[in-house]
Amino acid sequence: MPSFVSPDEIRTRFSQAMSAMYQQEVPQYGELLDLVAEVNQAVLTADPALAERLASNGELERLGLERHGAIRVGKPDELFMLRRLFAVMGMSAVGYYDLSVAGVPVHSTAFRPVGSDALSRNPFRVFTSLLRLELIDDPELRERAADILEHRDIFTPGARRLIDKAERAGGLSDEEADRFVLESLESFRWHRSATVDRATYRALHEAHRLVADVVCFKGPHINHLTPRTLDIDAVQRGMPARGITPKATIEGPPRRRCPLLLRQTSFKALEEPIMFQAPSLRAQAGGASGSHTARFGEIEARGAALTPKGRALYDQLLEQARTATGGDYEGALARAFEAFPDELETMRREGLAYFRYRRTDPKTPISPAETLDALIARGAVEATPLIYEDFLPVSAAGIFQSNLDGDSRAHYAANANREAFEQALGAPVLDEFALYGEAEARSIAALARAAG
Repeated sequence: MPSFVSPDEIRTRFSQAMSAMYQQEVPQYGELLDLVAEVNQAVLTADPALAERLASNGELERLGLERHGAIRVGKPDELFMLRRLFAVMGMSAVGYYDLSVAGVPVHSTAFRPVGSDALSRNPFRVFTSLLRLELIDDPELRERAADILEHRDIFTPGARRLIDKAERAGGLSDEEADRFVLESLESFRWHRSATVDRATYRALHEAHRLVADVVCFKGPHINHLTPRTLDIDAVQRGMPARGITPKATIEGPPRRRCPLLLRQTSFKALEEPIMFQAPSLRAQAGGASGSHTARFGEIEARGAALTPKGRALYDQLLEQARTATGGDYEGALARAFEAFPDELETMRREGLAYFRYRRTDPKTPISPAETLDALIARGAVEATPLIYEDFLPVSAAGIFQSNLDGDSRAHYAANANREAFEQALGAPVLDEFALYGEAEARSIAALARAAG
């Protein structure tokens, strides 16, 4: 019987290797990691009850490991192969996000682990976007972009062989897992040489800066890698002292006693030198130099996963704040969210969030005749909100747009096409609500078994 490295271990090796690579490529990312670590330690020191709760729920160990990355690919077969690559690491495509409604010509999913144990070991996620060439208005430019993409391969031969081997054999050996990490990492590396000449780059850049970022390079360089913080407001305040300029506002819900979903901020994309190709093969001189901005730093804070009822209320209140007049968005956001209960038990009773239930003391008897509410009321069972493991399309678009010039922002109508995305992916995306619901149901079933 062959001995295989677990997908969780391969995922951890890959995420740590990617973090080391990105820290070399973007030194400010290392500064950001230090700031987040300081803030997290300060929060835990000031709130021992929080530290104990995170430890008992298995969240403390994952906090230092937790990262999410983001990449953008240009053609369906690249997305298809990425699904196979991430599957080796125990990651599945969860959720469908249409960002065209926010003026970003992509649709996306998140590759992540889905089981409770896998998430506890390492919740590494990669938000992955597929370029929508059909949203480029100029047919000639659209055809040119498609031709450029058709002639590139973003995966090394070694990565392809090891993915085939993992699928065929059911896993990878220790040595193969290490080689898989090194080979796969090449797909996400930054390349200073563009694959096009300056004129082509400019034309695609004018269509949308993100189009140029996807089409004009050898591969889908990782454009940000995001640590998780326990106090994103403190990180936002602390960035300028470290020479990092944050975006003006934090995306997502306002600060609350009971955090919801996902809050995100970032620092401005770096302007990085690149070399363009010569205009033609016959050109005597080499290509011209220039610059490109795409890669930035991002930080996130995660809260409770909301049920469809809770999400509907969240979306309603967010829209209310976004359409408020007066110019004070943060004030409008805080006022709007006064209508969302900020107490966990109320959120639980009203069915606004998903929870994990467990006995406070295995020795305390529980009866099948007692309701869940009664068990919680007498302290025999505790309810802990499930952490939101996914993303918010409005927030993702807000982060993208904060790193684009105003002239780069196109306006598209809502144009979701989940069917085309799943066809390119080669599989249906998983439903995030179903995953949270199943996790909650498993914890209730465990209580029922304990009650006999």
